[in-house]
Amino acid sequence: MATALELGLDTFGDVTAGPDGRLLPHALVIRDVVEEAVLADGTGVDFFGVGEHHRADFAISSPETVLAAIAGRTSRIRLGSAVTVLSSDDPVRVFQRFATLDAASGGRAEVILGRGSFTESFPLFGYRLDQYETLFSEKLDLFAALLAQDPVTWAGETRAPLADQRVFPPVENAPLKTWIGVGGSPQSVLRAARYGLPLMLAIIGGEPARFAPYADLYRRAFEQMGRPAPPIGVHSPGHVAETDAAARAELWPDYRQMRDRIGAERGWPPMSRAEFDREAETGSLYVGSPETVARKIAATVRRLGLSRFQMKYSAGPLPHATMMRSIELYGTRVAPMVRDMLA
Repeated sequence: MATALELGLDTFGDVTAGPDGRLLPHALVIRDVVEEAVLADGTGVDFFGVGEHHRADFAISSPETVLAAIAGRTSRIRLGSAVTVLSSDDPVRVFQRFATLDAASGGRAEVILGRGSFTESFPLFGYRLDQYETLFSEKLDLFAALLAQDPVTWAGETRAPLADQRVFPPVENAPLKTWIGVGGSPQSVLRAARYGLPLMLAIIGGEPARFAPYADLYRRAFEQMGRPAPPIGVHSPGHVAETDAAARAELWPDYRQMRDRIGAERGWPPMSRAEFDREAETGSLYVGSPETVARKIAATVRRLGLSRFQMKYSAGPLPHATMMRSIELYGTRVAPMVRDMLA
């Protein structure tokens, strides 16, 4: 397990606060994300993921463009989306953009495909929400066909058909590493297994162990097919500081602000400090000293049998300088401890 485990970081490009407490322009946030990725590369982090959103509180709507800028400043870290909203995009264009990123980065590109947890992209790009499930199913089917890099013939309801069509540029060392992002439904897990693609579990609340049945279901599906199961990863939020108290004190105000803003849109009650502390102690919030965060990651890796863990290090207006210190601690102290614990 120790040799196979990859440890990554994710961000959605949350709009952060400057030294005066005022929110920074989106352009500056994007430039800060590039610097965060450069630091992650330098500290030995295995993967850096950038999410796609189309709303005011997140600066990144085009992950591949930001990742291309990062590719030019880094040398070894793998680069991918977290997540690409395939339902409201075109599978051919997604494949082409990530194939281009793969070429520019020397083979370091990945894509995590999902439906996303927000719906702003649907009206923005002219897609109907009543086709939510059909859009993802059909577009994933087409994307899976593109991965073989053979001429594609495909037809569906939501996109023009293809007849013996080649797509360029090809991925240099195919196939493009493609994950399916899953929020927690058996149907989504089985769909990932049906296409033979790695599974990325988004665990953003509650005890991580409650996702063990999904990991087991995924592996059983491959057993029944007589094939080895691809990797399973987890994406969860977190923050690292020198001590547990400092990490919670730094994260709590900004995490609450982000969570309550989103929660107000979805009918959730405001987050209490007791709920935050409970998530930090037994839930899916990886916040604390390097030792605390490492122990919690190692426990989740063991319980779910993971090949990758990705920590979303950004949280609402949490300042860039604070995140940079968290990234440094994650790469230089958390990651080595996790690997030692699992050795």
